[in-house]
Amino acid sequence: MNRAVILGSGAWGSTLALLLRHKGYAVELWPCRSRPLQPDPLLRAPLIFVAVSMAGVRSVLAQMQDWPLSPETILISATKGLDPQTLQTPALLWQQAFPQVPVVVLSGPNLSQEIQKGLPAATVVASHHPTAAEVVQEALSSETFRVYTNRDPLGVELGGTLKNVIAIAAGVCDGLHLGANAKAGLITRGLQEMIRVGVRLGALAETFRGLSGLGDLLATCHSPLSRNYRLGYGLAQGKSLEQVQQSIEGTIEGLYTAPVLVDLAAQCGVPVPISWEVTRLIQGKTTPQAGLAALMERQVRPEYDLE
Repeated sequence: MNRAVILGSGAWGSTLALLLRHKGYAVELWPCRSRPLQPDPLLRAPLIFVAVSMAGVRSVLAQMQDWPLSPETILISATKGLDPQTLQTPALLWQQAFPQVPVVVLSGPNLSQEIQKGLPAATVVASHHPTAAEVVQEALSSETFRVYTNRDPLGVELGGTLKNVIAIAAGVCDGLHLGANAKAGLITRGLQEMIRVGVRLGALAETFRGLSGLGDLLATCHSPLSRNYRLGYGLAQGKSLEQVQQSIEGTIEGLYTAPVLVDLAAQCGVPVPISWEVTRLIQGKTTPQAGLAALMERQVRPEYDLE
């Protein structure tokens, strides 16, 4: 029987376990917050999925970094976030720690609750090692879960990460009842913001127009199942950040990604006006109404000017 270990027993880790078991995998779901990692099960598993929050990646990595993982092991990063210390993506951290192991990025419009109900969904697995991506594709694919491969892991990872910040803004837009026109404009310009950052960092623009970019962006910006959307909606309704956080179970990744993204964009010289206003909002430096006004009053320019 094929085996897999999933590090992180939250909503996404549990969903991945469900998908793998459906394909006949023996799955060990490891609750990293409550149990120290043990090398034995990990060293024996050909597939290791990391489904912890960005805040937990360094802790898990520190426990594993001296373990002699086999080059035949495939490490799959299913975390969406940016490391506040290095401004790097989680997959880059894993690849630096285990240069001999192929790392695969898993990302897409994958709301856990819908997948757990058996509703159809699609995702992307990306790697510089095409064979490794194909192994993960086969492991997860089913009649209700379609998996595509991609050779731009950085773009796939950034798409799934950066859209969380735009989803907060989309929640604000709906919370203020600004209408469909405003939301369409916000999402479209948000996608362009994601592409600017990604291309500057070396990702392919076309990746952001696929499932892990536009696809994930649309799902997260429209669904009340999205924690990031709900955060923005709650703030627009006049609730405090603490009140909204208490009402949402699980990690709201965009809350932590936004300020890191702003720092990264500043370092790269890339304008990110939407992410900038979202960061100011969650830091209590502006209001939803003032943030909207700031975006609408920006200097007019060509739609595709790289600024």
